[in-house]
Amino acid sequence: MCRSIKTLRPPVTPDATEEDYRAAALQYVRKVSGFRAPAAHNREAFDRAVDAVAEATSRLLGELEVRGAPAHPARATA
Repeated sequence: MCRSIKTLRPPVTPDATEEDYRAAALQYVRKVSGFRAPAAHNREAFDRAVDAVAEATSRLLGELEVRGAPAHPARATA
């Protein structure tokens, strides 16, 4: 499932951005919901899900410790 979502953790993608997190979250929510573009009455729920997944992705990558990788930007500023 979601094979097209690229790995965002260092050192695979050391410079992943919030845009990368959101793009991955969007792909995930599209796959799970079965909607490429939700109907107007589902848009708010769809967008909230994308936001939640992007936030969880950022939090996960900020908490992971990968040997030999530079510190994650979220962790470096915390």
